[in-house]
Amino acid sequence: MAKLVISGDGKMGTMLAQGLDKVDGFEVVGLVSPLADSPEGTSEVIEGKSIPWSRLPRPVIEATGPDVLVDFTHADFAPVVIAAAVSSGVRPVVGTSGLDDEYLQEMRAQCDSAGIGGLYAANFAIGAVVLQHLAKIASRFFERAELIELHHEGKVDAPSGTALAIAEAMRAGRGSDFEFNRPELTHIDGTRSGELSGIGIHSIRLPGFVASHEIIFGDVEQKLTIRHDSIGRDSFLPGVTLGIQAVLASSDFIVGLESIIGLEG
Repeated sequence: MAKLVISGDGKMGTMLAQGLDKVDGFEVVGLVSPLADSPEGTSEVIEGKSIPWSRLPRPVIEATGPDVLVDFTHADFAPVVIAAAVSSGVRPVVGTSGLDDEYLQEMRAQCDSAGIGGLYAANFAIGAVVLQHLAKIASRFFERAELIELHHEGKVDAPSGTALAIAEAMRAGRGSDFEFNRPELTHIDGTRSGELSGIGIHSIRLPGFVASHEIIFGDVEQKLTIRHDSIGRDSFLPGVTLGIQAVLASSDFIVGLESIIGLEG
């Protein structure tokens, strides 16, 4: 039985705690809630089960001795959680948005030094990983593309980490930058979009969305649209489950779910 600590507040943390505790071979033994009103206590977020929680990771880790810590918090807090986990020999599985490549290299070094597996993924929805793979393939055949990402109004960063990962995969698949339209006249600054490697990126933040990503490729007299929608937060649970199983079985540091679901290259 693998023991898990969940680091995350609100709906996402609750969904992960309740969902992962039902997975055969997993037991959620503690919570880290950095936005909680009190510093520590016990929680019954899992029906019929009271488990310890704290604003900080170390008290929960020391009290429960987990095998894996799953972090979906905030880019400013995640490094504290991950450092506490890795220094205690606990494997991190991280989906927190906004962590840059420099920090991921630091996270890799921490895990390698501790001799444990770890995982960071920009998106744990398997359909989103498939979308990224298909977009990378399609990028070989088009010179122009734009990317729209739509998230709930509470998301703290823009564009999403998934959008950046998709754009980077598209650039790698094409082997060069895309052609980006720059208008001669802009009536309102910023309305054209952001741009990465010639890909226009548009971020929408509205109630009613969880996470959606759409890529539009355009050419003469044709267009190709690839879109994935996470309708609810439960869509991330199968990917998180696969990520936990992967780090339990390996001492490697993994970025993305691609290799786990057989979409390398």
